[in-house]
Amino acid sequence: MAYVSRVVLVCALGAISAFAQADWTTAQDLPGVDFAGLTAAQKKEALDLLRTEACPCGCNMHLAECRIGDPACRDNHALAEIVISGIQNRRTPAQIHDDLLNSPIFKMRAEQSRILGDPVQIHVGDAPSRGPANAPITLVEFSDFECPYCSVATPQLEEVLKAYPKDVRFFFKQFPLEMHPHAMMAAEASLAAGAQGKFWEMYLKLFANSRHLDRERIFALAKELNLDMTRFTHDMDTHAYAKRIQADMADGDKVGIFGTPSLFINGKPYRGPIEVGVLAPIFKDELKPKPGSPHAAPAAQTASR
Repeated sequence: MAYVSRVVLVCALGAISAFAQADWTTAQDLPGVDFAGLTAAQKKEALDLLRTEACPCGCNMHLAECRIGDPACRDNHALAEIVISGIQNRRTPAQIHDDLLNSPIFKMRAEQSRILGDPVQIHVGDAPSRGPANAPITLVEFSDFECPYCSVATPQLEEVLKAYPKDVRFFFKQFPLEMHPHAMMAAEASLAAGAQGKFWEMYLKLFANSRHLDRERIFALAKELNLDMTRFTHDMDTHAYAKRIQADMADGDKVGIFGTPSLFINGKPYRGPIEVGVLAPIFKDELKPKPGSPHAAPAAQTASR
């Protein structure tokens, strides 16, 4: 699987704010970290932890150091929230340290060399889905309509779904990256089309046009699908589905996603190529009956049912 690197994300975001000039060992404020609910003593305790705990994103920095040097890093932002939450809940520094080590982010980064990681809980809710409701294998993809890697993965995923029509249920989660200027608009368009019963038709058209997703092209695609354009325009102009997309992104942050496409098989992060031949032995193992259950444990589905 191809991932968009953090380095590319940072370069694409351009110059970083004045925080980048701050000394992380003494800074009293960190980009994106909300200390508002803490007392002075609690804030000091939080800062001490953020200055001593390591960031697992591969930067070889501490959380506070990475937060200032790379505000776009989703790993350290999510872990900083764990620290703040731990302080608010009166957990000890040792307990918060354990919370960080046991978080999905730390576990995923520690297992990057494994093609299939340990299962995590993913909330799928009302995410668009295809396949039998009782399928023993659940695929969850976090994707970006303007990501070139995602557009390449889409026909490969279609082949996978065709090869396992009775065994796989596929959920699509939105994860538009900031470096792609039209990704959020495309995500909104997919859900606006979905509200008219044509999510998957728009999904295919958006990926087929992933290099040209401006407003004019997106609205032309909507007309090609014979959507109610008054309703579609209203949904787009009022950003009717923005909160739903942000919720998907928050779900992705919780399980340590930093690039797209990110695929989960029965809740297990998959780090290999999206090809039927590579996935076949993994699916074969997932289809084996597990003790106490007629199916492989579908961690991703558990969270939504």
